[in-house]
Amino acid sequence: MPAKGNDDNRRPPAIRCGSAVFILSHPSSTSRIVIVGAGVIGLSVAWRLARENAGHRVLLLDANRAGEGTSRVSAGMIAPIAEAGFEDPHFIQFARKSRERYRSFIAEVSADADTPVMLGEEGSIIIAIHRDDVDAMRRVYDHRRHADLPVEWLTGSQAREIEPTLTPRVSAAMWIAYDGQVNTRALLPALVRACIGRGVELREGARVSRIVTDGDAVMGVEVNGEGVDADVVVLSAGAWSGTIGGLPGDVAPQVRPIRGQIMRLKRMPDFATTHVVRGPRAYLLPKDDGTVVVGATQEEAGFDATATAGGIKGILENAWEMVPSIYDLPIERIEVGLRPGTRDHLPLIGPTRIRGLVMATGHFRHGILFAPTTADAVCSGITHGDFGDDVAAFAPERFASAR
Repeated sequence: MPAKGNDDNRRPPAIRCGSAVFILSHPSSTSRIVIVGAGVIGLSVAWRLARENAGHRVLLLDANRAGEGTSRVSAGMIAPIAEAGFEDPHFIQFARKSRERYRSFIAEVSADADTPVMLGEEGSIIIAIHRDDVDAMRRVYDHRRHADLPVEWLTGSQAREIEPTLTPRVSAAMWIAYDGQVNTRALLPALVRACIGRGVELREGARVSRIVTDGDAVMGVEVNGEGVDADVVVLSAGAWSGTIGGLPGDVAPQVRPIRGQIMRLKRMPDFATTHVVRGPRAYLLPKDDGTVVVGATQEEAGFDATATAGGIKGILENAWEMVPSIYDLPIERIEVGLRPGTRDHLPLIGPTRIRGLVMATGHFRHGILFAPTTADAVCSGITHGDFGDDVAAFAPERFASAR
């Protein structure tokens, strides 16, 4: 791999995101950008870069097949209000911005892919059956109201007016009209087509073993034993991001796999559930492709992607307790995904101290939700030198001092 020049006159001004500095090793209108990982984040970043600046030469690498990993297994919820935690103000801000971007994001992807992708905006209903669950949901509701988020408290009978298939035992519910969903089995293939249509070079079966650096500058990647030059490398390999070699310990992403098991049931004509139904231990999503997604476990199991009887039993029992009519639905398939988790369950987005190395990983179970805004931030950072204030809280360096 040829060495790159160190002529300081060729470097653009340093751009900061937190205290990290991002500088292209070879700034030009035709920079070579290599993106490692073709899940929903990698695909969205590659497509946005190619769409916004046709001069970029974008190479997208995936160890297996693009769009066929954990992102495709995802339930596809776009639920910033339901997912917001008690101490996540940055999460809420970023998630709501991403939710607002989703209509235009889906429209643009559909246009570039020449394939329609539907955005479900029927809203979601979070229900409580047992007294302890009602008390816990009341605390969540009060927090959302205090944060001026769009939620509505319902009695059990009011909840059944919105979703008649709910169990008669429902005691209370929280209605969130703002939440939506997308079918990942439509979105991911459309993103692949959109990338190719915009000139992204896609290589599947391309396993990146290490990121090649020279001092504090990225040089490229080693893929299938061969070197590939790059001015910028975007690491978006999901749960596998931390397994890629070549990076110093304070830069290598602290991302671990968190196993999630879900089931897809076949939707029968008399199954009438129309909204996303969530409870404290399971969720249920009717999809526009004739399936019903039931999920999901959250397990520390390393890279073991095996479905287990106990995991499936648990989510089925809890989903049946909410919507009893799933009892007779045929099982289409059981799926397992490995979510990329960080210590605080917030993503790693932005530049690193390695010149030309950008992180876009660690999205945990929010990769689908965060895809539009992550792609926007990374594209802006690489193209214009401004990652934006929205991702400052997700700076990859935030764990460095504890390593």
